[in-house]
Amino acid sequence: MPAQVRVYRSRIRSAQTTKKITRAMELISASRIAKAQQRVAASLPYARAVTRAVSAVATYSNVDHILTRESENPRRAAIVIFSSDRGLAGAFNSNVLRKSEELAELLRGEGKEVVSYLVGRKAVGYYRFRRREYVQDWVGGTDNPDADTAHEIAEAVVGAFVKDTDEGGVDEIHIVYNRFVSMLTQTPEMLRLLPLEVVEGVEQPGESEVLPLYEFEPDSAEVLDALLPVYIESRIYAAMLESAASKHAATQRAMKAASDNADKLIREYTRLANNARQQEITQQISEIVGGADALSSS
Repeated sequence: MPAQVRVYRSRIRSAQTTKKITRAMELISASRIAKAQQRVAASLPYARAVTRAVSAVATYSNVDHILTRESENPRRAAIVIFSSDRGLAGAFNSNVLRKSEELAELLRGEGKEVVSYLVGRKAVGYYRFRRREYVQDWVGGTDNPDADTAHEIAEAVVGAFVKDTDEGGVDEIHIVYNRFVSMLTQTPEMLRLLPLEVVEGVEQPGESEVLPLYEFEPDSAEVLDALLPVYIESRIYAAMLESAASKHAATQRAMKAASDNADKLIREYTRLANNARQQEITQQISEIVGGADALSSS
């Protein structure tokens, strides 16, 4: 019986230690979410302005650009998967990897060969464990994304898109990432990045909104050459920021659930330890009473 009490007390201490760790990680994630949300909000005006400028040029100039041209017979498609470098985030990584698998199956069903670009150690580990090939990876900066990494990814995917398919190029570029909806909801999102599907420029302005007028100088083709890489980089950077904010929110939620489970374990093991201790005391009292009766009888 004393050994059983010691076991329960050891488990209580283990649960208390785990709770301290998960509680600390929950507070760290909570402090990082606010900063991640601020970065997402700060990037929106620039992304919207670039999108509107690209929409205006692509819609009103009728330029046949390589980044907006649909391939007649697409044979290869690339998927850029945005995961995290660390775990302990619930279903954050498994959701985005599952979504990428669904997209890959859809593309293969259309007769396209699929290649992958990976962002985050979890995606890299997923592919290496299954011994799958991928083109390129970027790791180490998913918690705090920077524009330089987005620029590298944009250069890689644009370079693959403009290259001929027979030389290892691709006809389509898709991205899969977790979109931050709220503190409780992060949804995996699929987006075709290239060739561009620019639709904003053909929308009618609202009652209180007037679309700006653009003059293209020296000509619309050169303007598109300058704007499209910036537009692609801004979309990739926005996806990285959304993914980072989603990861911090998922980590906070997972660590809160772990802390609550630790509390339940502590309460349960405390109850079991008290019951075992009471049984031990009852047994000792019974032994003392029995011994006293035996002495008085003799």
